[in-house]
Amino acid sequence: MSVLIERLRGIVGAANVLTDGDLTAWEQDWRKRSRGKALAVVRPGNTQQVADVVKACAEAGTTIVPQGGNTGLAVGSIPDDSGTQVLLSLQRMNAIRGIDAANLTVTVEAGCVLQALQEAARNAGFLFPLSLAAEGSCTIGGNLATNAGGTQVVRYGNARDLCLGLEVVTPQGEIWEGTSGLRKDNTGYDLRDLFVGSEGTLGIITAATLKLYPLPAAQLTAWAAVPSLDHAVTLLGLAHKRLGAGLTGFEVMGQFALSLVAKHFPALRVPFIDDEAVPYCVLLENSDNESEDHARARFEALLETAFEAGCVTDAVVAENLTQAHQLWHVRESIPLAQAEEGLNIKHDISIAVSRIPSFVAETDGLLQREIPGVRLVNFGHLGDGNLHYNVQAPAGGDNGAFLREYEDRINTLVYDEVEKFEGSFSAEHGVGSLKVEKLEKHKSPVALAMMRAIKRGLDPQNILNPGRVIRNT
Repeated sequence: MSVLIERLRGIVGAANVLTDGDLTAWEQDWRKRSRGKALAVVRPGNTQQVADVVKACAEAGTTIVPQGGNTGLAVGSIPDDSGTQVLLSLQRMNAIRGIDAANLTVTVEAGCVLQALQEAARNAGFLFPLSLAAEGSCTIGGNLATNAGGTQVVRYGNARDLCLGLEVVTPQGEIWEGTSGLRKDNTGYDLRDLFVGSEGTLGIITAATLKLYPLPAAQLTAWAAVPSLDHAVTLLGLAHKRLGAGLTGFEVMGQFALSLVAKHFPALRVPFIDDEAVPYCVLLENSDNESEDHARARFEALLETAFEAGCVTDAVVAENLTQAHQLWHVRESIPLAQAEEGLNIKHDISIAVSRIPSFVAETDGLLQREIPGVRLVNFGHLGDGNLHYNVQAPAGGDNGAFLREYEDRINTLVYDEVEKFEGSFSAEHGVGSLKVEKLEKHKSPVALAMMRAIKRGLDPQNILNPGRVIRNT
């Protein structure tokens, strides 16, 4: 291994091959539930260095774990505990290579932080719409490798839908250059879509060409109280009809989830939190290309119709950008509040929007019967059918003991219900190492066979991120 370490130092420089000291930032997952041990943390500065590192590791038979901002939730980007894997961090490769205004595209390196890209696009007069809670530290390469979702999917789609091309280093250390930014290229298999969502198991994304959009003339945010999830779905239908493409966000939040925010972050003002007759709230965002007056008129017409239909019982519309940010901050604080409450069991699931109310009613009842006192933290992106259907221990109990005793059972109950409702057990967080067994249980044998064939075909040595997503058997 010392020969490999010296070779890696020769490629990226000794200062960018870390073997000693505190490597927690790279070896521990974001939720602090798993910790690995790397042979070395290697930080290349350009694509050729990535290719050379991969070649060196392949020749030495050493496996590689690619990593972006290390904000994933499925333990897919930290090394195992063997001390034999190279952790390849893309964070130094953070340049924005260029914006093509006429083509409405931007080309960025994989280590570019999402928020930096958002700001660069905004400064150039454009919108890059991918938005999620970790945007201050997650990177574009990781966003694409996990096909990140977030709060704007209802209008703009997942990371996959925003990607027009990639630059990728293969498991053999070759460079595929595919960042032309073409919207039409019908020349064979779509290699871009093969690598997006592959979680670093098929190749290492080093750069991407992404879609930009004109900045909206106005963005308005509303917070609405709804009497049930059925009414929330009805409101979503009205919003699609009234706002069309202007509907850029539609989040649902259960009252218990919001009560945790009020409890642990009392400085935040949570609308309708004291009204026990409000089981759910919805956060809507309307983007308009004409004017704020036009946006507000359409928004108010939507809410008036919703009040008349009985699917909204109360609502507030943000009067300015500061108020809008405050409302979004409440929504984005739910995971943090849940963490303050104690260890919990997270589920990132998707169900057809029309079936979500039935799924929640049935699964809520099942869990409460099977595990009395369990508390359900239900929130997420109703506009695209993605719920973060999380489970908190009974009040006053030992959270650690609860997880040890019930986590596997609860996961089985929830994922079996998801399969019953023809949904997915991973909507936007990926599979990583946490859900490999769940993939094998819930994915069809035909799909699994094709996935394994792709992995063997592209990475026959099983060099890249082994044991993640799918076992190479």
